[in-house]
Formats: sequence, C-alpha cells, structure tokens
Amino acid sequence: MILTGIVRSGENNFSYWLSKLESYYTAKTGMKLFPGTLNVHLNQVYELPSETLCLRKEEYGGEVSVKIMPCRIFGRRAFILRPYRDNVEGNYDKRVLEIATDIRLRDAFHLEEGDVVQIEVQD
Repeated sequence: MILTGIVRSGENNFSYWLSKLESYYTAKTGMKLFPGTLNVHLNQVYELPSETLCLRKEEYGGEVSVKIMPCRIFGRRAFILRPYRDNVEGNYDKRVLEIATDIRLRDAFHLEEGDVVQIEVQD
C-alpha cells in the first residue's frame, strides 16, 4: 500500500529522545537512526497494525510507548514512529507519520515544506 502525504515541520524533539534511547531504537530497528524524523501529513487517519513493533515505556522507564513500523520512502528502508499513551485517546494525530531512517531525508532528497511524498507500507 502507498500512503501519500505532505512534508511539514514537526516538534523537533526526536534528536532529544534518540540521544537518550538510541540503543533501544537500534535494537528494535537494526539501524542507527538519524537524529530527526520527516513529518508527513496525510489527508486521512492511518492506523498502524496491532502487530507492529513497539518500544514500550516499561522498557526504558518512560511515560510514552512508541510503535515502530517498517516502511520504505524513496526506495529506502525506514520506519514510521508513532508515540502513544496506554488507554488515552486523541493524544497524537493519526494523520501524521514520523519517518525515521539513517539519513536526513530533507537533505538527501531536497525536500521542502509542502512537498508531496509517498511511503510504502505492508498491508
């Protein structure tokens, strides 16, 4: 399945979390991630499958868990990251995909605000 969305700025806080949790993310993804994500806004909600990888808050002593779903962008291996809190609805916009990989996607593919990108996911 191909998801199409628009590049938008995010909160710029993944570098902070990666500095604290890099070993967890590397173990889950098998990849040393770049300290930043590409935020892609879809025009509809996208629910991650229930069997998605997860960095659970209990694993690192935090308050937020993160679903980690493999995907591809520009033919590159990448991951959709979606933070969530147990039993809390509406915390995070499910139309937003945070894409993490080993490079800064904005630089590598000359992406700017408003550019349209496609993310390939498994059904």
